[in-house]
Amino acid sequence: MDIKTASALRRLRLVSAPEAISFLLLLVCSVLKRTTDFNAVPVMGAVHGILFVLYVIFWADAWNRTKWPVGTAALYFVLSVLPTGGFFAERKLKREAEAGVIAARARKEGIVNA
Repeated sequence: MDIKTASALRRLRLVSAPEAISFLLLLVCSVLKRTTDFNAVPVMGAVHGILFVLYVIFWADAWNRTKWPVGTAALYFVLSVLPTGGFFAERKLKREAEAGVIAARARKEGIVNA
C-alpha cells in the first residue's frame, strides 16, 4: 500500500466517527426541538452537513485509490447514512489499513509476493 492510499484511508477513518457522532446529536436535537423550546437543529445540521460532505469526498478518494469492488464501496457509503454506521466504518477501515501496512512490509522484506 502506497502512502497516498494509506493517507486516503486514514482521512476517511478520521472523519467517520465525528460524522456518526454529529448524526446522533442531530437526531437528539431534532427530538428536543419537537418536545422542548431548545432548537439547535440549524447548528447541528450545518456541522453534520459539513462532516457528511467531507466523508463523501474522502470516500470517493479512498475508493479511487484502493480500487475497492463496488460492493465494498457501497458498504462504506451505506454506513455513512446509518446513525451509528460511522463507528463500524472506522473500525473496518482501521483493520483494512493495518492489513495493508502488514502486506506492504511483507512484500518489502521479500517474505511474500503479494
